[in-house]
Amino acid sequence: MTTQRVLVLGGTGRTGARIVRRLAERAVPTRVASRQGEYPFVWEDRATWDAALKGASSAYLCYSPDLAFPGVAELIAEFTQRARELGVNRLVLLSGRGEEGAQASERAVQTTAAEWTIVRSSWFAQNFSEHFLLGPVLRGRLVLPAGDVVEPFIDLEDLAELATAALIEDRHANTVYEVTGPRLLSMHDVAAEISAATGRSIDYAPSTAEEFMADLARDGIPRDDTQALAELFEEILDGRNATVTSDLESALGRPCRDFADYARRSATSNVWQTGFQDQR
Repeated sequence: MTTQRVLVLGGTGRTGARIVRRLAERAVPTRVASRQGEYPFVWEDRATWDAALKGASSAYLCYSPDLAFPGVAELIAEFTQRARELGVNRLVLLSGRGEEGAQASERAVQTTAAEWTIVRSSWFAQNFSEHFLLGPVLRGRLVLPAGDVVEPFIDLEDLAELATAALIEDRHANTVYEVTGPRLLSMHDVAAEISAATGRSIDYAPSTAEEFMADLARDGIPRDDTQALAELFEEILDGRNATVTSDLESALGRPCRDFADYARRSATSNVWQTGFQDQR
């Protein structure tokens, strides 16, 4: 690709902001699309699509809260077709590992885009510091319907590095990456790692879906969102993802970041200071 302008949907979010930063470091012209900003973008508002897409050569696609939610696959298919019509030939889609509902969106991208990369990810380590599990960490009690299931948590710094490369390098085209962190951890292990990094006592309390929803509601998360998350977690937290892959390490050409490294960095940033909860 000789002339590049990369569109990053959700460019101010957890994955998007990290990708935008890396593109800037490489001096790649980048268009940041989000709900607020120079290029407003809302998935459900088709009137916002063209301004974001026109003139872009590649695009990073992510859907929040989750690609597997009902109706999202149809939306992704329509957007992918419009991107192709406007000359956006390379798409990089963030997908979920072990989510059958997300695979319909993957197929829409694979069928329509001239070049595509699917980044099928395990759980983000940063969910505990930048998203819905921050509140439980601040309260010192992880309440999740996860039992003793183990998960290979991925560091978003690694995921963003791969996604950035896929947007601007030819070698990642038409590839499905199933990416994980380097080791399996239970929620008990996660609580222990965060406790060690912060010097605080963080416990894990296996819960029902209703208990999980009630705990998230304490942070002002709408019930519809908490219910959807609870249903999704009950679906995928059954051991189906309890394996580590080498895709990310192979793509990056180096070892992946470990959860313990993430926990130490987050603790240093003071995001897990108990006083922060009172400011939310």
